[in-house]
Amino acid sequence: MRERREYTESFRQQALEKVFSRGSNPIRVIAEDLNMSLGTLRNWMKAERDRLQTKDGLQSKRPQDWSLADRLQILMESHSLDEESLNAFCREKGIFRHHLDQWQATFTAGGAVDNRSQLRELKDTNKALKRELNRKEKALAEAAALLVLQKKYQALWEEEDA
Repeated sequence: MRERREYTESFRQQALEKVFSRGSNPIRVIAEDLNMSLGTLRNWMKAERDRLQTKDGLQSKRPQDWSLADRLQILMESHSLDEESLNAFCREKGIFRHHLDQWQATFTAGGAVDNRSQLRELKDTNKALKRELNRKEKALAEAAALLVLQKKYQALWEEEDA
């Protein structure tokens, strides 16, 4: 059993920022990197989500759930803020600084299309195409087998006729 450790608030905030921006890394890997208990990190994550949801009695939404209009509004509001004010603004909105950077990069790259429905449609199309390809591959294999059998049959009858 691990010894109970006390963590500073700044360490806690940095750990939460790291875990919420982890991408595809599992939480366990981040906990090991920070040399802390996975349970503690999960408890911090749950407490942070609860805090954001109950703050001002409003339901907080995840940054990826924000609409494009909301993202643009947040970017415009945060554009002229200095570093300290920007950090306070981000805490107030329940987002991290890297979300603003990602949103800005998306808008400037011209990829500001809400593509959830497009992504779903593309996944469905991809699935249908894979099924059709699999069906056609089986049909082709069957036709090739029949052709080979037909040639063998003809060769067998030619030998008997000779």
